[in-house]
Amino acid sequence: MTENRATGVEGLDLPALEAYFAERVEGFTGPLSARLLSGGRSNLTYLLTAGEYRWVLRRPPLGGLTPSAHDMLREYRIVSALADSGVPVARAVASSDATGPLGVQFAVVEFVDGSVIRTEEELAALDQAQVDACAFALVDVLARLHAVDPAAVGLADFGRPQGYLTRQVRRWYDQWQRVRTAELPDVDALHARLAELCPVESGASIVHGDFRIDNVILDPADPTDIRAVVDWEMAALGDPLADLGLHLAYADPAFAPVLAGSAAATSPRMPAADALIDRYVAATGRGLGVFSFYLGLAYFKIAVIAEGIHARHLQGLTRGEGFDRVGEATAPLAAAGLQALADRTYDGKAVPA
Repeated sequence: MTENRATGVEGLDLPALEAYFAERVEGFTGPLSARLLSGGRSNLTYLLTAGEYRWVLRRPPLGGLTPSAHDMLREYRIVSALADSGVPVARAVASSDATGPLGVQFAVVEFVDGSVIRTEEELAALDQAQVDACAFALVDVLARLHAVDPAAVGLADFGRPQGYLTRQVRRWYDQWQRVRTAELPDVDALHARLAELCPVESGASIVHGDFRIDNVILDPADPTDIRAVVDWEMAALGDPLADLGLHLAYADPAFAPVLAGSAAATSPRMPAADALIDRYVAATGRGLGVFSFYLGLAYFKIAVIAEGIHARHLQGLTRGEGFDRVGEATAPLAAAGLQALADRTYDGKAVPA
């Protein structure tokens, strides 16, 4: 998509959005201004402003889209459904399919004022007790999400929990075939082992699909107060242990290049996996089953995500800084996935008495 000459905001047509807001957003009088908050690693995220009002708009990247990814209507539906669930989310405002003013799906939510800890430098503002407390608060919110009854919030038809793991293995390998920039035998080997070892689901819940510290908004004065969980485009009804496995895999330093080399999620100051697992098990009452599979699946997923970002960067479709090293993450993440399948440390961990 070329830069919008009228606004200078690439990826947005502000006059068309203003007309759309005038019809659908109560109290809107315009005009809109916008600036890009982030873009290129996943979806493009903009801050929209009109007078004293602020919103956040998310839309897919400018190109290189893969089937089932970047589903803004899916994200909008789940944020709307969770509004009164006890899981902190931004208030849903408006959404559109690809026939709307931008020619692509988008979702708009209210702006949530707070802080997002993305880098190790930003994490350094917290003392160790605050880091630990924030990390445990994240796990508590994840447990709260997994306790929500999908039917009670209107999400009974949001997906099919049965067969979720098999579909994830198949779907991410299909994505790999679409985005890979080079042959990588470890990815093929990891896929084959996951397909061979895939268990029956441990349970069914709403899963976020991308849960880590930089996908939440915190109270700047209290890092244990999570004001909103964001980035829901990979949410589904599925196995909650897949969310936990992904949350732990994001702590691997191999993931750091995906977030420009300095990721709060991968900081050695974050609590060890054992402590986070114990917190989750205590909060949910769940056992871990064959947890080595869930970790292996998590590494598989983020290796493919890293490769997809790298592919878009090579095509000139990313925006912002820090994309030149993302491709370095794919091979180490795939290797870590194979190692996770071989390491049975957490398999069958019991629920505390």
